[in-house]
Amino acid sequence: QVQLVESGGGLVQAGGSLRLSCAASGSMLSLNVMRWYRQAPGKQREFIASLSSGGSRNYADSVKDRFTISRDNAKNTVYLQMNSLKPEDTATYYCNVAVNVRNYWGQGTQVTVSS
Repeated sequence: QVQLVESGGGLVQAGGSLRLSCAASGSMLSLNVMRWYRQAPGKQREFIASLSSGGSRNYADSVKDRFTISRDNAKNTVYLQMNSLKPEDTATYYCNVAVNVRNYWGQGTQVTVSS
């Protein structure tokens, strides 16, 4: 069983930064594609960023040039660095990994950006 534990969410003013962390157990993140999603109240879950085992990164247009996904293989942790935050970034953020065609999700961490 793969477990993902997230941290780093909180309240930040517009223009500020936060770094979300997702620590994994049960699987090596370096062998899998890691993804971040977010979901705001009343909206569908939205893809944010992905990081492949080969280091390829993809971002949603809404966060491109502001967010950066990365990983620390030694710590088996994936990160989402969020800069130039906007009120519309307010959401619950989730990390995700697919292992042997099965999806695993973190518990989610709340990010609130005040104007």
